[in-house]
Amino acid sequence: MTSEKRVVVIGGGLAGLRLASRLGPAATVTVLGEETHVPYNRVLLAEVLAGRYAPEVTALPSPGPVLRRGVRAVRVDRAEQAVHCDDGTVAPYATLVLATGSNAVLPPLRGLFEPEGRELPDGVHAFRTMDDCLALSAAVRPGVRAVVIGGGLLGVSAARALAARGAVVVLAQQGERLMERQLDADASALLATHLTELGVEIHTECRVRGLVTTGSPAAGSSARPAFEDRVRAEPGTRRGADTARKVTGVELADGYRLEADVVVLACGVRPRTGLAQAAGLETRKGIVVDDELRTSDPRIHAIGDCAEHAGQVYGLAGAALEQADALAGVLTGGRAPYTGTRALTRLTLGWTGDDSLDLAAFGETTPRPGDDVLRLADGTRRTYRKVVLRGDRLVGGVLLGELSTVGALARTWEGGEAPHDLFHLLTDDGGH
Repeated sequence: MTSEKRVVVIGGGLAGLRLASRLGPAATVTVLGEETHVPYNRVLLAEVLAGRYAPEVTALPSPGPVLRRGVRAVRVDRAEQAVHCDDGTVAPYATLVLATGSNAVLPPLRGLFEPEGRELPDGVHAFRTMDDCLALSAAVRPGVRAVVIGGGLLGVSAARALAARGAVVVLAQQGERLMERQLDADASALLATHLTELGVEIHTECRVRGLVTTGSPAAGSSARPAFEDRVRAEPGTRRGADTARKVTGVELADGYRLEADVVVLACGVRPRTGLAQAAGLETRKGIVVDDELRTSDPRIHAIGDCAEHAGQVYGLAGAALEQADALAGVLTGGRAPYTGTRALTRLTLGWTGDDSLDLAAFGETTPRPGDDVLRLADGTRRTYRKVVLRGDRLVGGVLLGELSTVGALARTWEGGEAPHDLFHLLTDDGGH
């Protein structure tokens, strides 16, 4: 790629900025970043909400003048090879990269939206962007009654952060256990015990039916669908004080009502595919890409949370960075194919001592018929380790409480090697 090649990247998050930094002087790069904030690491938002980090601590390295902040792409003209923006400007491209990320899923709850409206009631927050985080931080103080809807990674992180701020937290999870995508039943039970000790009240197999609000017949109003990602309407935009609704509770399917001053919607994310769909690109769960991260238009690529590779949408920072690095190689002539990401999830709940619990999960944590499973548990130390073996290969694992061995286990898993001494890898000194 020569310097005359113009690359336009739509999205100023981890993936888009990583690509821009990797391309460097090899191309003329423009990054269109929708948010007005200094670019930040979304992974650290829970730490900001907990009060552990100031927002500026999450800042990513400055990309310099290649980033246009506060500019939203509204249309991709493939024939013209140009991106039309909401400020009236047009960005021509030789290569276009979609790094549009994902939106928070807003569930179809009664009372979430008024008919023909899309404003969230006061006190109801998604937890996806820095604006979401700052708005939620401003609403939380000791004693505030907070209900978190969703018991996945994001919901667990939000519940822990709110509890650290002194809120009275209830976590409502529709599934049978917390973090069911990453943890098995035993590990999830340990996690639930830890959160309970932090003061979080947990309800599993608990379906939320609607919100109760002031100012409207919320529980009986029809729900509106989640925001379409071709229209960026960040949750947190509120009406004037004279017409604002305020959340007062959460209504469960069994008729029970949870009182609430604050409600956090942590119901997952959905890839932002609206621009791609409008441009006629192939989309399924995400924007479909091949091993060179090309879309159905070879001049357009997609990376990060919006991309679907080999049927997989990762939604993880590690995958976004790997895809950005792989695409940089493709665009600069390296042509190294992207073959997928082997994802490791890590989370720290609490900060120090007895209030802290570390967990990690990787690969396939649910065994198939014929797989071998090795578990080590220590109830006194509150540690749990489980690995899944398929033949002589390590295919997944879960660790809670003590992660000194996770590096060695992850390297064995990523390398597809047969572990020489698995019991040693699982013990405390296995990582040394």
